[in-house]
Amino acid sequence: MVPLVELKELTRFFYLRPTLLARALAGQRQRVIKAVDRVSLAIHQGETLGLVGESGCGKTTLGRTLLFLHQPTSGTVLYRGKEVTHATREFRSRAQIIFQNPYASLNPRKKVRDIISVPLITRGIRDPFQRQQEILSLLDRVGLSPRHIDNYPHQFSGGQRQRIGIARALAMQPEFVVADEPVSSLDVSVQAQIINLLEELQQELGLTFLFIAHDLSVIYHVSDRVAVMYLGRVVELAPTARIYESPLHPYTRALLSAIPSVDPGGRRERILLEGTVPTPIDPPGGCRFHSRCFCSLGDVCREEEPRLATVSGTHQVACHRYPGE
Repeated sequence: MVPLVELKELTRFFYLRPTLLARALAGQRQRVIKAVDRVSLAIHQGETLGLVGESGCGKTTLGRTLLFLHQPTSGTVLYRGKEVTHATREFRSRAQIIFQNPYASLNPRKKVRDIISVPLITRGIRDPFQRQQEILSLLDRVGLSPRHIDNYPHQFSGGQRQRIGIARALAMQPEFVVADEPVSSLDVSVQAQIINLLEELQQELGLTFLFIAHDLSVIYHVSDRVAVMYLGRVVELAPTARIYESPLHPYTRALLSAIPSVDPGGRRERILLEGTVPTPIDPPGGCRFHSRCFCSLGDVCREEEPRLATVSGTHQVACHRYPGE
């Protein structure tokens, strides 16, 4: 089956130019931030792929790059098996994003009516009466009242703002949605409401999600498969149950050991990572995790970069301890 969205060796670098003073005094050259480095993923129709990793690992940059909000440095994005070289009209209409911060993603000077009207006009709905009916239908679908249509963003709570952001994304009738940490800035009770809403919309509309989060319990609840990202690379990819029950990569094991549990029998032994977190400006050679790894194999980890190899079935890991099938 052809994946709905596929990434092949997708890369996004940011280039930092030194100031004239730094260049004159220290001879400093242009530095490169390797935010996303040769990531390959396949996302199938109707599934939710969870993308998890610590802050700064490149999760958000990956989501924005595959939607061409950042232009890829190299690599390929395929939609239904066809290469997308830039943000074409078809791809823009079928792929949308829910932003992380509901306080920054909505224009404070526009009413809800105007915010949701923009994608509807882009879709070709010019008649004001028809557009209003669409807006009211979208507000009802995300759990907001029709009386909210002429309110400004500052009149809503954080959860309500995120619902407006979801309605704006749905206005384009997308197939694929990047949910960029959509609940990270919300209260726990509101998080559950938004997650339940997204799951209901997925079942009702047949949506496909790339769900980005750093909260492992949220990822476990919403995802069919999980990709673990470290310093710009995917280091493990497996079905959700498999990766939570028997993680292979040392980094994944350390992440999962940090999940709090009220059940004493269900707690994992806490793994504390030592060493300094490397910078994407100058990532280490070999395995990028070797400087913090608690089960390093020595020279081979320091010198040779492991490839993401299939260990069994659909479980993939980039670690020299598991050379693959």
